[in-house]
Amino acid sequence: MLLLIRYELLKTYRKLRTYIGFGLIVVLIPLVYWGLSVAGEDMIDGMTRGLQQNFLFVGSLFNGWFVSNMVMNTLFVHVPFLILLVAGDMFAGEATSGTYRMLLTRPPSRGRIFSVKMASTALYTYSLVLFLAFCSVVPGLIVFGGGEMLMFGEGGLAIIPESEVWWRFLLSYGLAGYAMCIVAALGMLFSTFVENAIGPIVGSFAVIILFFILGNLPFDFFEALRPWLFTTYTDVWRRAFDDPLDWGAVASDMGILAVFWSLFTFAAWLIFRKKDVLS
Repeated sequence: MLLLIRYELLKTYRKLRTYIGFGLIVVLIPLVYWGLSVAGEDMIDGMTRGLQQNFLFVGSLFNGWFVSNMVMNTLFVHVPFLILLVAGDMFAGEATSGTYRMLLTRPPSRGRIFSVKMASTALYTYSLVLFLAFCSVVPGLIVFGGGEMLMFGEGGLAIIPESEVWWRFLLSYGLAGYAMCIVAALGMLFSTFVENAIGPIVGSFAVIILFFILGNLPFDFFEALRPWLFTTYTDVWRRAFDDPLDWGAVASDMGILAVFWSLFTFAAWLIFRKKDVLS
């Protein structure tokens, strides 16, 4: 099994599209850093203006943790598309390259082939998210230093102690990778339907955009629909920065995402199991 996963990962990382996500992260993060270095202090002043009249702030809240969090908020909306570039190609790419017949007639069972592709996609997903974490956190701390982190969320303004920030970032990126595995499963589901890699990418991204729009329309019907859309829970990583941290809400969101992952994966397996060997 491990040898099959290793072989699948080698196939994945031989393709140029695999590196598009990593390349965009390398290009975009310095641009976000530059923008924050110009306007970041003013942003902090605007967020804390009301508190400065009653509290004395010692040190700088504009630090590497704040910048890293802003980078994540800015770039993470694009990560699903980068994940789908690879996930959408997992099965459809075999048809495009003409290797589907050879793949399905090899000794490994279809169940093992399917499991290997799912595992390889999950590993790629986490590698991209962890690469984003490294490129945002490490340079941010080197350039801007550490300290307490300022957060502005639904509960208002909060300052997270420096002793807690590091593990909250670990938790947030772990949850982000977990959520993106559901996106990858959706891409693989679409990939089993068609025989070109563009269709799954466009189809999956269209579903994500549609669900996101429906979940944010300010009407009673769509507000009632929101809990049934998986996109409602893909920002579970933001809960890592809630103060206080609501572990119950985190567990609930993870459980719901697991249900969607199971549905997408099971549907993809049913289609793949019946896939025509001659395709």
